[in-house]
Amino acid sequence: MAEITAQPQEYDLIVIGAGPVGENVADRAVQAGLSAVIVESELVGGECSYWACMPSKGLLRAGAVLREAMAVDGASQAVTEDVDVAGVLRRRDALTHDWDDGSQVEWLTGAHIDLVRGHGRITAERRVSVTDAEGTVTELAARHAVAVCTGSAALLPDIPGLTEVAPWTSREATAAHRIPQSLAIIGGGVVAAEMATAYADLGAEVTLIVRSTLLGGMEPFAGDMVADALRSRGVTIRFGAEVTRARRADGATELTLRDGTIVRAEEVLVATGRVPRTQELGLENVSLEPGDWLDVDDTMRVRGSDWLYAVGDVTHRALLTHQGKYQARAAGDVIAARARGTRVDDAPWGAHVATADHEAVPQVTFTDPEVASVGLTEAAARRAGRRIRTLDYDLSWIAGASTLSDDYTGRARAIVDEDREVLIGATFVGPGVAEMLHAATIAIVGEVPLRRLWHAVPSYPTLSEVWLRFLEEYGRPTP
Repeated sequence: MAEITAQPQEYDLIVIGAGPVGENVADRAVQAGLSAVIVESELVGGECSYWACMPSKGLLRAGAVLREAMAVDGASQAVTEDVDVAGVLRRRDALTHDWDDGSQVEWLTGAHIDLVRGHGRITAERRVSVTDAEGTVTELAARHAVAVCTGSAALLPDIPGLTEVAPWTSREATAAHRIPQSLAIIGGGVVAAEMATAYADLGAEVTLIVRSTLLGGMEPFAGDMVADALRSRGVTIRFGAEVTRARRADGATELTLRDGTIVRAEEVLVATGRVPRTQELGLENVSLEPGDWLDVDDTMRVRGSDWLYAVGDVTHRALLTHQGKYQARAAGDVIAARARGTRVDDAPWGAHVATADHEAVPQVTFTDPEVASVGLTEAAARRAGRRIRTLDYDLSWIAGASTLSDDYTGRARAIVDEDREVLIGATFVGPGVAEMLHAATIAIVGEVPLRRLWHAVPSYPTLSEVWLRFLEEYGRPTP
């Protein structure tokens, strides 16, 4: 029988989930004078620290650096081998602290945030029950708010035999300690493209099985350029393909495609989307549906509630760590403001809202070439009824590109709202474009008029000179 604590421990705020999102919600609330506790059933630091952002970039970086060196005369002669797999995995392990969350727990202590380890479950309004690995139950009560920050998990499609072959998800792919000889990846999104890049670099024979297009939510040229690069490194891409059956045979997994083709691989990675981690949270106890995404307003408060908040992936607004942390800062601040009875700034772009979630979300896909995008694509802008002008430029024509690489390949696109003459979207594809993205993000969020951007002079010779090329294509304003 589980041991239950007698009296609930009271806090101003209870946060369920100790990933970067939950940490930021609690931290902002504590800095504003509230008491907070975080409930975590796995590792403090969450998916991003141990199974997503950090380890995946650790797997990708060595190959990217090697290719950068090989593209510069004088450096290419010094490159004599492929990436060292043991070194890549060793560096990945260092980035994840060998899946030890001790330093993250120390940060919580220093930030004056309490931690209760175990599975949290909402039992009633402002009440959370936590069961640890030994079955001990801790009861928590919130004076003001409960914030659900439990993130998302990999979606396993309903394919006959798939569960039985024990496929990898992004967790297994980023945490692997042995590189398979062959890897089949089902999916065409960011995880699929990044892991195809990483595992090709690490020596695996990679096959991508893509139902429609690669990086489908982005500008079409982004997926095309990444696909071309993957093929050049030996990756097989099967577009328009759908897996209908999976089975183990002779020590490998066989995937049967709809056209009858068989794809064999030592391991299979499923990267077909995400589902919210809300199934076992007790949402039914507060009249919500377990397993659903949580619908929130721009202050991240669950609609219909005055005490329950949801932040990060569980809201399905923007499934990105940096965007979840942005939401968390707004949520932590507004929870504190409401608790103190001070003014809530919930107008668009106010201190207590996550307005950027709607049309100003930045994202970098760390393939090679990198894809950096923010705001609306051309297709999305047209669907939204905007009167736009699309500006395209070949990044290889910029002087800064020739100093970076002897064979630079890249492309950039800007989307301009013609009625307001402001930027509403931008996409950059090419080596090293990730660090260019924030300038576009600032221009979009700040709604900087193009006539003012003429006075933002890009340094020479850098890739950022593309901003001047965009302006020249659009046309210089006349007095």
